[in-house]
Amino acid sequence: MTTSAGQKVTVDEASSTKYKKGSSSISSSTIKKGQHVLVLGTVSSTTIKATQVIVETIGNGGSAASTAATVIPFQKGAATTSKQVGQIPASYSQGSGTIVSGTTANKATEAALAAYPGGIVDRVVKLSNGEYEVHSIGVNWPHHIFVNQNFKVLGAE
Repeated sequence: MTTSAGQKVTVDEASSTKYKKGSSSISSSTIKKGQHVLVLGTVSSTTIKATQVIVETIGNGGSAASTAATVIPFQKGAATTSKQVGQIPASYSQGSGTIVSGTTANKATEAALAAYPGGIVDRVVKLSNGEYEVHSIGVNWPHHIFVNQNFKVLGAE
């Protein structure tokens, strides 16, 4: 794939890679050139080892005609002053919690990137209160995105 910024990205698929459109499972062969996709997985340089590929729907279901052939690009951010939005868990301290993976991490990542697109998530941490901290890199802001147990974004810093 090539991002809208012209950067080439390789997506490695495996037999275990899951494909979805909305809440429905689909076959990889139903994804057409020109559709927006969110690829979840492990990132190494410009290669993504895909665990899940989600086709973005536009309006009520979208179509190949209503979507563009781009991947949301990411760019390294510049340092700025710290800011917070929304609700940050009162007991949160950076470095606390347990790293999670699999479906839980994918759902938290999907919620975080839907609210704050353009970054790369390198880990998801379950906090002591049961909420999640999604650690986003490669963007100017936010660096930490907080998601509740229902995978709704609560806040960011």
